[in-house]
Amino acid sequence: SLIGRLMFELPEEMGLIAVAVRQTQGKGRGGNVWLSPVGCALSTLHISIPLHSNLGQRIPFIQHLVSLAVVESVRSIPGYEDIELRVKWPNDIYYSDLMKLGGVLVNSTLIETTFHVLIGFGFNVNNSNPTICINDLIAKFNKEEGTELKPLSADCLIARTVTVLERLIEIFQEKGPNGVLPQYYKYWVHSGKQVRLRDEEGPVAWIVGIDDYGYLQVHEEGKGVESVHPDGNSFDMLRNLIVPK
Repeated sequence: SLIGRLMFELPEEMGLIAVAVRQTQGKGRGGNVWLSPVGCALSTLHISIPLHSNLGQRIPFIQHLVSLAVVESVRSIPGYEDIELRVKWPNDIYYSDLMKLGGVLVNSTLIETTFHVLIGFGFNVNNSNPTICINDLIAKFNKEEGTELKPLSADCLIARTVTVLERLIEIFQEKGPNGVLPQYYKYWVHSGKQVRLRDEEGPVAWIVGIDDYGYLQVHEEGKGVESVHPDGNSFDMLRNLIVPK
């Protein structure tokens, strides 16, 4: 992609973002195609992270910071704090725990002592189909609460997401995971949820949180807390399973 080629040719301190009005060649996790019709906020952002920094030592955390930044881009606007936008581990944006309306994809390349990170994020701002969009949630909230919150634009939310993300990265670099986790847990869908490990007959475990590297922690009875990695596991919220892929 153009941004993938450009990112090594720009000065280190210069940020780079590509915003797609619509996209047909997008790539998702596990070889999935990522389509972006008009009405979606979709962009790719390049950032550099020093290897010997808090985040450089915990690169998997970036996808969580981006998911949190997307949710915050809406919920940090005065009046919009209670719009039910949430994060789902490892890389989805959800309406409550009911429906996906966005996602995050991160690719990182280590060159000498710097990670060059390409962050793709997309979320549905204005399309009622095929799922639900942020402006539907705002309209629903207005109807239920008698408020008059205005619909939001994709451009505004992309800009806000990038601004919030920069701030989250700063906090993480300064304070490590504990600087951002309280906020992340405030918005995630998994608190106290029960899951089964491996298959539907598998042992029952409770979701505890995420560890210092961004992996999910589960507590299996009599076993203590263990971490589950996203690469080898697909996390199926609907069936509440953590299964090896």
